[in-house]
Amino acid sequence: MKIAIAANSGPSLQFPSAPRDRIAIASYPFREVIAGAHDKPNPTTIPKMDLKNFVDFVKSKFNINKIEPWSEHFRSLNAKYLNDLRSTVDKSGGAIVNIAVDGAHSPYALDKAEREKAISFSKQWIDIAATVGSPSVRTSMPSAKDCSPDLNRAADTLLRVAEYGATKNILVNLENDNPVSEDPFFIVSIIEKVNSPWLHTNPDFANTLMTGKTDYAYKGIEAMFKHAYSICHVKAMEADEKGQLVHADMAKTFGILKNSNYQGYCSMEFDSPGDPNQGTSDLIAETLKFLS
Repeated sequence: MKIAIAANSGPSLQFPSAPRDRIAIASYPFREVIAGAHDKPNPTTIPKMDLKNFVDFVKSKFNINKIEPWSEHFRSLNAKYLNDLRSTVDKSGGAIVNIAVDGAHSPYALDKAEREKAISFSKQWIDIAATVGSPSVRTSMPSAKDCSPDLNRAADTLLRVAEYGATKNILVNLENDNPVSEDPFFIVSIIEKVNSPWLHTNPDFANTLMTGKTDYAYKGIEAMFKHAYSICHVKAMEADEKGQLVHADMAKTFGILKNSNYQGYCSMEFDSPGDPNQGTSDLIAETLKFLS
């Protein structure tokens, strides 16, 4: 039985059709050069870039004007910092297309207080997204310490998050990241149970391949793309539990993307050894080839 959600028209985002205009750059791969919220100043090291400068960096380096910031890169959550970030992005002619939010509280924990913390945390970032002009957030779904993944509790929690997102006109996305709590089929089952136009998937090209179950991973990516709306992560490879690099079949994955009629943004998320500048450039070239 699906959970009922308050009737509303749902998000109505307009996406560009030109391949380059559909590309965004995630800040996560640049975590060595972007200052994080928990970084401690060190006078002996080169100062790191502030998130507010990332959009100009991306424009000059990659000729892309859309970014996907990581929550850790928000050095402050006060109104002035957030408004300054929005102003900087607006003046650059760019856009924030999604915020990748990592939290510590599980939405399906047995402990109700833990689930309430997960809801409050997601609501906080929905408010932040509304302030900085992002149309969506990707909220994480950490494993619970007191239980295995539970569909009913997760759906109940994320229903409340999606309902709050609807009041702010902010879409909520779930990513196939942690292979235990963010298994692609578990995510899809939650989304189908909640049945809200404000809760969608954020398919990642490579994360599920880390399990070593290749066929399972591609079936999971296909299932995820059936529920994707605004954001996906283009990634060429990931390291598995043994540290071995597992490569995504880009032609196959972009084929899944196209067959699903996905019209949203493709965020470049280089996450393997090497220079993120070159790695991101390579991902852009691959994406342009397959989207054209």
